[in-house]
Amino acid sequence: MCFCVSSFPLLREAHLSGRSEGKGHGTLEKVRESTGLCTPSSRNGYPKHMGALMLWIYRILMTVLMPIAIGFLALRDRLIGKQRPPWSERFVRRLPTAEPGGLWIHAVSVGEVEVARRLIAELDREVPGGPIALTSTTATGLALARKNLAGRVTVLPTPVDLPGPVERIFDALRPRALVLVETELWPEMLHQAGRRGIPVFIVNARLSDVSFKRYRRVAGALRPLLKPLSLVLTRDETDAQRFKDLGIEGQRVTVGGNVKYDLESDRRPLEWDDEIASWAAGRPVVVAGSTLEGEEQLVLDAVEAIAESDGQRPLVILAPRHPERFDAVARLISERGLTLIRRSRLPDGVMAVADVFLLDTIGELARAFRHGAVAFIGGSLVPSGGHNPLEPAAWGVPVLSGPWVANFEEIYREMVEAGAVRLVANSRDLGAALDQWLSEPDVARRAGEAGRRVVEKNRGATARITAEIVRRLNGIEE
Repeated sequence: MCFCVSSFPLLREAHLSGRSEGKGHGTLEKVRESTGLCTPSSRNGYPKHMGALMLWIYRILMTVLMPIAIGFLALRDRLIGKQRPPWSERFVRRLPTAEPGGLWIHAVSVGEVEVARRLIAELDREVPGGPIALTSTTATGLALARKNLAGRVTVLPTPVDLPGPVERIFDALRPRALVLVETELWPEMLHQAGRRGIPVFIVNARLSDVSFKRYRRVAGALRPLLKPLSLVLTRDETDAQRFKDLGIEGQRVTVGGNVKYDLESDRRPLEWDDEIASWAAGRPVVVAGSTLEGEEQLVLDAVEAIAESDGQRPLVILAPRHPERFDAVARLISERGLTLIRRSRLPDGVMAVADVFLLDTIGELARAFRHGAVAFIGGSLVPSGGHNPLEPAAWGVPVLSGPWVANFEEIYREMVEAGAVRLVANSRDLGAALDQWLSEPDVARRAGEAGRRVVEKNRGATARITAEIVRRLNGIEE
């Protein structure tokens, strides 16, 4: 539960509000002409009172519900051990000194932070050394950003979406532009950007079929809320048309491609690289990444079935998605009588064999996939929407996934058609697919290479998106 846009069904992914008036970097006319930013004074402006009414309704809901949410989340976090950025930081009581006139990039969690990292690397090639601030909502997203971007980027928790905190962060950063990764948008943030005349870009924008059908029914009410967007860079033509059908003018929507294809295999060594061979003792390795509650049991059941039929149990590298579940998953493994090694507690001496290596750290899963003969991507055997299969594919590792993959539908469609991914319905099917690929390594290898080709074919979005952002920003200054 999170009282951001995603907490309100009619505000998630595409609900924005605000008035595009006020002063910013450059004149409003230049901003409008070069970015497509609409203001009440523009020719295609919207009834000012409609956006204001929606904004005030949102503010009232946030103000009333926020104290309840904080109390509820504090209790729940204590019960399950979840880590969350301190509320004092999210209310923006203290801010580091930041160089003005840079970019503010908002990336809600781990996946979006990784997209932002690639954008920042490309921006550094186009405009070296420009100031950048990055906000993230989750503790894991912040940890990853601080680990990978420390020294280059000012990393901050996402401000609570109320006037005070959002105004304070805008006043401190004084950004040249706001870049939102994917489509979790905050109405107050967008309103404050519009009020200051700051252009807003969405990159890797997506709108699922379910969300689009729901929003289309209220498209008339949404139209004034969507006005503050300057440029929507979608992943594909389908997403672009959906945003246009919701009332965003065509010149503000363009296909940028999917930045997630632009991942580079991270070849830095892992502390435990040399130990994997001894733990596996000649057995194949299965990497089960980003698993959610209930999936670890299903994965271990599938591996148990292989052990019963073939007499050989593969080594499982198991990486739960959420850190607060690490201890619970460790208990589950031990209760099944399996030999466990935890990444956070590596043994001092050489351990001859293990059944499960629990990757209970942040930031190593992408590199761990290179050890796999087969990968399973979690969040897919439970109705969660799935996770990104491209990281193992980039290493040439074949992928198994459950059927719940709506969050990466177009990627999975192409990967399945290429023979790089197999979708399984349950633990029994997962065990059968694992058994087949592990017993026929040449078949698995061909599937992995097919995935690598899909990744290579779709590269280039990061460069295109960065070039478009730089072009728009240069247009403002001319």
